[in-house]
This record gives sequence, C-alpha cells and structure tokens, in this order.
Amino acid sequence: MLIILFSRIFRKMASNEEGCVVQEPESTAVLENEQFLQKVADKINKENQKKFDELSNRLQSIETLLQKSKEVPEKNPIAETIVPHNVSSVQVVFFETLAVLDYNQRAFKNHKEVPTEACFQKRLKLSAKRMSVNRFEDDLGIYVLREPIAPSEKWSIRTYLEFKVVGPNQNDVIRTWQSCIDTKDPYGFYDFLDWKHMETWFLVDGSLTVEVKVKINEIIGLEKPKIRKFDESQRDVSDVILVVRGTKFYVSKMFLASQSSVFKTLLFGSFSESKQSEVKLNGIDPDDFHYFLEVLYGESAIDESNVEDVAFLADMYDAPTAIRKCEEFLLKESKKTVEKKLEIATQYNIENLKETCRSQIAAALVPKRKKVTKKNPLRKLLCF
Repeated sequence: MLIILFSRIFRKMASNEEGCVVQEPESTAVLENEQFLQKVADKINKENQKKFDELSNRLQSIETLLQKSKEVPEKNPIAETIVPHNVSSVQVVFFETLAVLDYNQRAFKNHKEVPTEACFQKRLKLSAKRMSVNRFEDDLGIYVLREPIAPSEKWSIRTYLEFKVVGPNQNDVIRTWQSCIDTKDPYGFYDFLDWKHMETWFLVDGSLTVEVKVKINEIIGLEKPKIRKFDESQRDVSDVILVVRGTKFYVSKMFLASQSSVFKTLLFGSFSESKQSEVKLNGIDPDDFHYFLEVLYGESAIDESNVEDVAFLADMYDAPTAIRKCEEFLLKESKKTVEKKLEIATQYNIENLKETCRSQIAAALVPKRKKVTKKNPLRKLLCF
C-alpha cells in the first residue's frame, strides 16, 4: 500500500517537473517581447514629446511677436493732438486705399519711402492724402500724409485711422489711431511691425499688401467758401430749380442753355423735364455742382481742390466755358504734376492741355537732338 502511494506521489512530481520544463521558455519569450515593446513605446513617446515641445515653443514665440506688434507704444505714434469740443459735425465720410508693394524695391532696402500709387479718393476736397510705407531701422512704418489745400488759419480734422498689413493665412496685423489732426505732420506708426517678422510671415511672392482706412467725423477750417448763392434767395430771378441730392439750386433756364448743350436739350427739348419746375440731376455731388455753376456764372471758383470735379461736370454737360476755365487754371496756376495734368486732360477731353503736357513730357525725357521715332519706345507713351 505504501509502495503504491509513494509511486503515485513520485509520478505526480515528475509530471510537474516536466510541465515546468515545457512552460519556462514560453514565459521568458513573452516577458522579453513586453520589454521590447515597452522600449519602443518609450522611444516613440520621447520623440513625440520632443517634437511637441519644439512646436509649442515656436507657437509661443509667434504669439509673442504678434502680441508685441499689436501693442501700441505711447511714445511711438507720430503725432496726436487733443480733440477740440467746438467743431461742427459733418456727415461721416469713409475713405480707403489698398497698396501691394514690391518688396524688392531698392527703396525698401535703403530705408527710404516706398511710393504708393494707391491714394485716397480724389473726391476728398479737404486735403491731399496719400499713404506712405517706410523702413525705419528694424521696423516697418506705415502712415498717412495730409496736405490741406488753402486751409484757414485754424483747421482740424477729427478722424479714425485703421492700418492693416494683410497676412496670407488670415493673420492680419491691425492697428488703429484716433485723433484730431491739425498739422501737416504724418500720422501713423514708425514701428508698425518688426521687419524680420514681416519678411517671414507677411510676404507673398515677394509682395506686401498694406491697407489703410480713414473715417472722418468732424472738420473745421478746411471747407472751401462759396462765392455765389443759388438758394431760395434767388427765386425771383430764376425759372427752374435743379435738385442735386436734396439740395436745390435756383437758376435761369435760358442762361444754362446758352452755356451747355446738354442743359439746352434737357430744359428746352422734347424731354419731360422741359415742362417741370423742378428737375432732378443724378450721379453728381451738390458741392461740385455749386462750384460748376459759379464758374458758368463768371466767378473765379476753381482751385486745386475742385478743378478735376469741375472738369468732370463741364465734360458731362458739354460746357465749353467751364472747360476753358479749367484748362487755364491747370496751365497757369496749378501745381499738379504734368503727369496728373495729362491724366485730367485725357479723361475730360481738354485737347490743348493734353498737347502741352505731351510736349513737356517729351522735352523732359527725350535728350536733345533725339527725335521721337517709331523705334523709340517713348513714342508709345506720348501717342495714345
């Protein structure tokens, strides 16, 4: 009995030992695989963490630069004055200009002003305006230049300016400026944007896009005085009322017909307006029309601020007297560039002025004794 019992015990122990011998290699392989996978996972996590840290630091650097560019230093704006409280309100006027600048221009590299073709709308008769972009040491500067035309002794414009550098990925940088302007000094920012930051993030195919918006709220001392009245006080010497955007002008039909073939047809032709006591004129500005009428009535109403507008109306209404007055002013008194005069002459069909401007341009560009021939490329400029 004891022999049988011990026999069974020994067989069981032997069986267990054999089982252990078989299972030992399997456990070791699993453990080694787990250790290998853990090492691979640790390596991947370490590399991912490194990349994440690098990306995080870069994004933080970009955010810091953008925040710095948006901050408005108190000492850096070009000019600011206190808004006066005794100015009269005017209708809010918006002006906007957009310029795409060639980064490779020599002016950029030499820290000089980059000229922009984009100027504010010509219908702003208060002052001449243009946007200027400069490089000031390590910064990009953007500002607006204003030169009042025949200002009074005291003048001011309360205005809101918005400067924008347009980014390719909706990362525009916008800085605003609100003040009362009463000097000819430029208004804007010398340090609008860090130069290297601009080169890295805002150049698109070698071009930089800059935008400026102007909102004028109040003005004083810059409005051109009106010499002659065409209001209701002239009712007894008028026989028709011309209405321009709600402003009524009391005038003589016969006199206007003698000055303008268009008015002659409109007021004495077969149109329905010839029988109306009030005639509405569309698509023109009441102030421009007032100065146009003053010119027709013999007043010296043309100056740098309105000559182009008067020429526009003179051409529209076929008024040769007004055209001649504009031509005389541009030839004898105007300080506009010859290129601008040629543009006005071409647009409004002022032939004598056009020929004079062409001759002046040719004399300035063509060397003496050199003729303008078919082979000379200047011929294309002057013969259009």
